[in-house]
This record gives sequence, structure tokens and C-alpha cells, in this order.
Amino acid sequence: MKVMKQYNLCIKKVLELAREMIILADEGQGAAEDDGCRLLYSVLQDCAYKIRKQAEEEREGHCRTGKWDEPGSECEATNSYQ
Repeated sequence: MKVMKQYNLCIKKVLELAREMIILADEGQGAAEDDGCRLLYSVLQDCAYKIRKQAEEEREGHCRTGKWDEPGSECEATNSYQ
């Protein structure tokens, strides 16, 4: 079994964290009873989307340069031809 390099594992963890942040923001918005809470969850959601976008761009960069080594990933097949 192929183990991912640490720098790729960190990107993958950031993507997972951003997903959890988005889920929490959605749950919080649904449960919020005042403007302060709604603002908090809006900020959380905004940050999560920005973090996700940046991490996705970094992952795509690693795919393009052949550094992304996640087993079964879409870019792994592309990397094998480089």
C-alpha cells in the first residue's frame, strides 16, 4: 500500500477540515437565534470556502507537477505518464 507524502496529507487534511467547517456553519445557521450567532457562522462559512479554494488550487498544482500521490486519485493516472 502506497503512503502519501506528508505535504499531500496536510493538504488532504485541510480539505477535510474545510468540509467540517462548512457543515458546522450550516448547522449553526439553522440553530442561530440572534444576529451575533448568524454573523459568526457566516464568517466561519466564508473562511471555510476560502480555505477550501486555496487547498484545491494547491492540490491541482501538485497534480500538474506530478507531486500528488494519493492512491486512486484522478490525477494519479495523469502523473503516471509524465
